[in-house]
Amino acid sequence: MNIAATLFLTLSIIPSLSAAPCNPQFCDAVLGPEIRFPFFLPSRQSPSCGLPGFELRCNSQSQTILTLPHSGSFAVNRIDYATQIIHIDDPNACLPARILNFSVSGSPFLATYKRSYAFLNCSSDFTDFDPNLFTPLYCLGAVLAMRSDAAAPVPAACVRFKSVEVPLDLGDDLELLWNVPVCWNCENEGGICGLKEEDGEGSGVACFRRSKSALSTSAKYGIILGLGIPGLLCIMGITCYACGLIQPSNLRHRLESELPMTISDQRPVIRSASGLDGPTINSYPTMVLGESRRLPKASDVCCPICLSDYQPKETLKSIPECNHYFHAECVDEWLKLNGSCPVCRTRN
Repeated sequence: MNIAATLFLTLSIIPSLSAAPCNPQFCDAVLGPEIRFPFFLPSRQSPSCGLPGFELRCNSQSQTILTLPHSGSFAVNRIDYATQIIHIDDPNACLPARILNFSVSGSPFLATYKRSYAFLNCSSDFTDFDPNLFTPLYCLGAVLAMRSDAAAPVPAACVRFKSVEVPLDLGDDLELLWNVPVCWNCENEGGICGLKEEDGEGSGVACFRRSKSALSTSAKYGIILGLGIPGLLCIMGITCYACGLIQPSNLRHRLESELPMTISDQRPVIRSASGLDGPTINSYPTMVLGESRRLPKASDVCCPICLSDYQPKETLKSIPECNHYFHAECVDEWLKLNGSCPVCRTRN
């Protein structure tokens, strides 16, 4: 049985991931975020799956995009349905440029809090500034930002050109809150909000129990991976084992017929692959993840070993040679057995 047939049989026993029109949706099934009421994807779902103002879309890079009427489009990094907070960022990785004229007016969102900043235009060779008071905004060129309430004078090499009041700490995401519909209590009790069936596309919102029999999208992906990958490995192992039996048998038969009196002493070459010792593993850089969960690489959102999303306050460890990040406890166990990076196999 070939690999394609095996995958078909594996996938055919899993229920359709899009069978129900209001099932949770994803632009990126690995990185998320999960899209469900009051948010919805008009390109995939009916209007009754969400509310006006909560429309999202997927761009060509599989980013989840929210468009604010007076501020344009932003990438959605996370949606916390229990606190009703959405975290957004600039899809082109230059959020400071977007907050110069930021407004949530005309949308169902509010700022969770506000910070006042002064933007300073400095000479290109100015580097003598206190990083505790000034934040360089590299994507804007020679621009620094400082808290408006900071007790520090504007440097002589800089000119104040803009003051803004925005819901973020510089270097973090924008945090927006929605107060309507009120679903946090339903979420915290294990339920899920949605429109009442009798209201059709109306505004009546109800709290529904999560189906115990239906599998979530993430669970279905887990089953696919859990069944598909071991199945493929099993088939590959059987194939390799069969090849290993056939080839030595043919070789031995040929040698016996051509050189009946030749004795060959072919002793196996013994190779060993060992992991790293404890002091070496403990010397690798570690960090405690902040609330923003931001890492040097924007794509580093989950541990490549356990495939779980990184959460605030978790301890991460990186491998210096390639700067790949992992949960500390995951990579410690790996490095005890293997002396290479789990992602790129760089030797340490």
